Amino acid sequence: MHKELLLGKKILLGVTGSIAIYKALELIRLFVKSGAEVKVVMSEDAKKFIAPLSFETLSQNKVLHVETESWSEELSHIHTGKWADLFLMAPASVNTINKLAHGIADNLLTQTAIAFTKTMVIAPSANTNMMLNPITQESLNKLAHYGYRIIQPQSKLLACNDEGIGALADVEEIFYQSARALLSEPFWHGRNVIITGGGTREKIDDVRCLSNFSSGKQASALALALYLKGANVTLISSGETPLLQEIYSLHVKSSFELQTALMHQMEQQKRSEKTPYLFMAAAVSDYIPLQTHTGKLKKEALGENVCLELKRNTDILASIPKKGYKVIGFKAELDEKNALSNAQKMLEQKELDAVCLNILKEQNGFGSNKNEIIFITKTHVETLALSDKFRIAQSIAEQSHHL
Repeated sequence: MHKELLLGKKILLGVTGSIAIYKALELIRLFVKSGAEVKVVMSEDAKKFIAPLSFETLSQNKVLHVETESWSEELSHIHTGKWADLFLMAPASVNTINKLAHGIADNLLTQTAIAFTKTMVIAPSANTNMMLNPITQESLNKLAHYGYRIIQPQSKLLACNDEGIGALADVEEIFYQSARALLSEPFWHGRNVIITGGGTREKIDDVRCLSNFSSGKQASALALALYLKGANVTLISSGETPLLQEIYSLHVKSSFELQTALMHQMEQQKRSEKTPYLFMAAAVSDYIPLQTHTGKLKKEALGENVCLELKRNTDILASIPKKGYKVIGFKAELDEKNALSNAQKMLEQKELDAVCLNILKEQNGFGSNKNEIIFITKTHVETLALSDKFRIAQSIAEQSHHL
């Protein structure tokens, strides 16, 4: 998470009487760390769990509740609502959810919510039976229909020792879904995007493989950046993936698994209204073992020297049908002298819309947290200066917007 991700954004956090309220403190910390300004409005039941002072200390703003409401100081349910870009209610109790769905504004928190006219996000937290009660479910559906964004609760062992749906979503999940609501862009909103990442592993026997040093970090950062811009992201990777509910992640190992998953997803997504995008950041093996073996090859049987026969692998990027897609390839090079011309040949020969050229150096080698990219199209070349991989991902998204 970048410290300037939400710079200048104003977030109003509403907290209700729930045992999960302590997680709201961590949420404030994440929002403030990302550059946002946070204010808090509390129900009277919420104050039974945590004192307003704790929220004031972390947010550095006076908390709005019955005892502090002041129209002369512009600390009211109307003024505070007008100030905020987004109103996040986390945790949201069943009582508050059902009140909002029926337009009941009998306390300061629900008054603030009913008066709010911008993006409203709700993260429910309750006992399983209360959450699954048909009345509560009807209320959540009604709120979703009215434009409220609902962050689904988790299924786990609850504080009451019941096990099931009802636990507040993970703090990071709430943070990123809220950030997406603030940062979504019309171009990317609802657009299908597929990203591949990581190095493939080609089986030699049941314990050994042929692979490379690609970590999948850039693909993971790109998935997060495009998700925050509003895209429907599918990440197919052998490397690390963001642990977010709304990023559909498929873990693959071999190039065959990657190609199979990729073809299936491309076929499903090409019928969307907006032109879908494919970012092919995976480091696919150029060669694979001619034969694979069951079990473990024994060194005693192999002898002192072993010759491993390889065959050229299918060039997935060159062979996939690209019609209806914007396709961006990735190329890693060590030969700085010929890197640009090699990338331009790749652009033409593989019929791509753009190539992200990564010339590997000490500061941006495999597995590092930084990168430097040369973004190449048929008409221009743009250098994305050395930065952390999330910033690079944001820049790649901006460049890809103009293809």
